[in-house]
Amino acid sequence: MNIQLDKILIIGIIAVLLLGPQRLPVYAQKLAEFVKAVRRFADSAKERMREEMGPDFDDVDWQKLDPRQYDPRRIIRDALLDSPSSGAETATATAATVTAAKVRAPAPVVPLAAGEPAPFDVEAT
Repeated sequence: MNIQLDKILIIGIIAVLLLGPQRLPVYAQKLAEFVKAVRRFADSAKERMREEMGPDFDDVDWQKLDPRQYDPRRIIRDALLDSPSSGAETATATAATVTAAKVRAPAPVVPLAAGEPAPFDVEAT
């Protein structure tokens, strides 16, 4: 908060020096009108959302939708620590993993004889 206040103060001092005392009140009034217009726009958008969503609008937890709270490290940690809810899901996941491991087993590597051409797959690009 203190850093933001310092930045605003510096911007204000620069504005006073650049604009001068004659033009500063005019630009301050324009800035105030702009801020009011943005606030009216935000309020009207909020009212329109409330009208379109109906009573569900008040039930929405807007803090949960704030993108600043999403930390990829936390999401991954929670996903890794989250255990499946039932044993059936665990058995299915284990069976799928075993099946995938069997399908993906690599073919044994056989060295080529001297002068033998390398295998070529015509269907590969």
